[in-house]
Amino acid sequence: MAKEWLFGKTLSELTGIVAAQGMPRFTATQIAAWLYKKGATEIGQMTDLSLRNRAALEEQYDFGLTAPSTETKSTDGTKKYLFDTLQGHFIESAYIPDGDRATLCVSSQAGCKMGCLFCMTGKQGFQHHLTAGEILNQIRSIPESSTLTNVVYMGMGEPLDNREEVLRSLEVLTSGWGFGWSPTRITLSTVGVLPALREFLEKSQVHLAVNLHNPFAEERAEIMPVEKAYPIEEVVALLKQYDFTHQRRVSFEYIVLKDRNDSPAHVKELARLLNGLKCRINLIRFHAIPGSPFVSPDHTTMVRFRDALSRKGIVTTIRASRGEDIQAACGLLSTKELQQRK
Repeated sequence: MAKEWLFGKTLSELTGIVAAQGMPRFTATQIAAWLYKKGATEIGQMTDLSLRNRAALEEQYDFGLTAPSTETKSTDGTKKYLFDTLQGHFIESAYIPDGDRATLCVSSQAGCKMGCLFCMTGKQGFQHHLTAGEILNQIRSIPESSTLTNVVYMGMGEPLDNREEVLRSLEVLTSGWGFGWSPTRITLSTVGVLPALREFLEKSQVHLAVNLHNPFAEERAEIMPVEKAYPIEEVVALLKQYDFTHQRRVSFEYIVLKDRNDSPAHVKELARLLNGLKCRINLIRFHAIPGSPFVSPDHTTMVRFRDALSRKGIVTTIRASRGEDIQAACGLLSTKELQQRK
């Protein structure tokens, strides 16, 4: 059996490990520094640990880290990385350079159980959760790791369906003993898993993006089954209990589907739903996926919809499409790889 990874462990978890090994308590901080600050790749490189302690760790643990198995590059500079998971499946990460920004979109699950009809990952079904180490490995193991400015949890899977491992990964990413990133460099995207959403808002200060896609409950339920369990009305009501007027922000992702969710009635209902909440809406042009009944709107429709929302007082932007020539939309590349390896 493969050994458990040290990479991805929180300081409290490392403290428990060294205590079980009979090592001094401060050893946990030393290990954390090698894992997250000093660029080590092997336990043997942890030279401020005794040879005996390093040998004891190597008996039970691997350092962790795996390189991507596949890399594809778009004409616009976007890169798609494919990783093999510890359980033999595949996940994707998308690297998106944009001027002085370099963003990595990371996955939190292999597959997804949410079943959104416009998403290729949902068509795969759910395979398994990623560990905190596997989530962070996507950040650490790409060639551009040291130049990343932002990370978004918007890849494969629903982050808040993997609440514990995602929160651990955020703790490692933002703690002084870990990578030491500011929470303002990180955004988590969710369909609105209410019990976990409240915990996330209490335990983390990273930005939030909610996948809305339709303000009408019945219409949203047709394309997003999660609406039946966690209505968007209840999600927004929860968000209105929190302060998004300072450093932390909330946005709503809205994939525009031609003649499905882009009418004046949708504009009016969005304005009603979000009234009183400081937020923005990011409009996303639908990327075609195999077997989908949906059609992408033209640019004129996108602009008209944006302007109508702006007139309602909602800050609204159109997100530029990136990496379409390399199947950068979530789930397309891993689905292709799954089919080829069957």
